Amino acid sequence: MAKMTLQELRALREQKRKEMKKRDLSDKTMQVVIGMGTCGIAAGAKDTLNAFIQELEEQQVSDVIVTQTGCMGLCYVEPTIEVIVPGMPNIIYGKVDPEVAKNIVRDHLMNKKMVSDHIFDRPAADIIDQGRK
Repeated sequence: MAKMTLQELRALREQKRKEMKKRDLSDKTMQVVIGMGTCGIAAGAKDTLNAFIQELEEQQVSDVIVTQTGCMGLCYVEPTIEVIVPGMPNIIYGKVDPEVAKNIVRDHLMNKKMVSDHIFDRPAADIIDQGRK
């Protein structure tokens, strides 16, 4: 391995600090949970995860934590993700490819509008209405 210059070391340290900051939960208000069971991974969940992280960076959205979980039990619509936003019902989206992930960031996380054609699980209407009161 080649030796690094002081400037390269400082740049690496700054990059790692930014990566660690993304994992800090203290300033996060929203959460994206990506199903990374074997069924999700086989369906492309790793690409979906990368698309979420990239789009959040591009849109400069910093109050979202992206985490992973095992299978959500909706294997027929993998990759699946759950979006948790204060003041909105928790939503599970299915068939989330990288393009849909970008739409979820822009519509759901940034503009508080659900991406209706990919919703596969959400609370019943009476629960949603009760949460708005």
